[in-house]
Amino acid sequence: MSNNDLLLGFHASVSGGIDKAPGRIAKLGCNTGQIFTKSNRRWKARDFHPDEVESFRKNQASLEGPMVAHSSYLINLANPDKAARKKSLDGLLIELNRADLLNIPYLVLHPGLHVGAGESEGLKLISEALDEVHANSPDATTKILLEITAGQGSALGYRFEQLARMREETNEPGRLAYCLDTCHMHAAGYCLSTEKDYSRTMDEACSILSQQLIKVIHLNDALKEVGSKLDRHAHIGEGKIGTAGFACLINDTRWQK
Repeated sequence: MSNNDLLLGFHASVSGGIDKAPGRIAKLGCNTGQIFTKSNRRWKARDFHPDEVESFRKNQASLEGPMVAHSSYLINLANPDKAARKKSLDGLLIELNRADLLNIPYLVLHPGLHVGAGESEGLKLISEALDEVHANSPDATTKILLEITAGQGSALGYRFEQLARMREETNEPGRLAYCLDTCHMHAAGYCLSTEKDYSRTMDEACSILSQQLIKVIHLNDALKEVGSKLDRHAHIGEGKIGTAGFACLINDTRWQK
């Protein structure tokens, strides 16, 4: 598989205006990329400048692949506290509407932490929250991508089965798909570091989640051992997954385009 068969990019800065991000991606020879549409550590979001949206759409269209947005790390759809839960619901709705306004097709989401409510209750709360967000954005075309987590603390979505359950138990599963993260998968216990382990893990992912629903893969090496449940990234090839694992992924024809 050649580089022309791949959509490869990086998480780009939006400094100076969100419309500057596609140019930064193209400048490094990439054909896709990810951004935050607002601060990932604050609830508040500034309004886009009047010409910013049009400029972003035009610049994005010049890239071969689509842009991806990543939602705020503050959002926790599994929180049983009503006030905190409403804040997360409102926050995700804002993020979804912003991505949709920019014609970004995918919004990556860390599903949430059950913070003591238990995994079963947490998974139920996530599906219910997604239904509420969808009900309040009936015309949005941006899909939310449920991202696999490392399973640190009470984080949910660290098993393929959990991600599948979140989607399947919503009223509009067609509006949801998935994002894999190699570091998170490794930390959750899915080994990727050898050809045999890589094949077994990705076969399982494609079987449980459906290959067609895996829209984005975050490429990050892992600082800690497989199954550590610790979300600690390392530069590609400098962690416990290593270059062999990433070579398998880059040469896997399932991920063409």
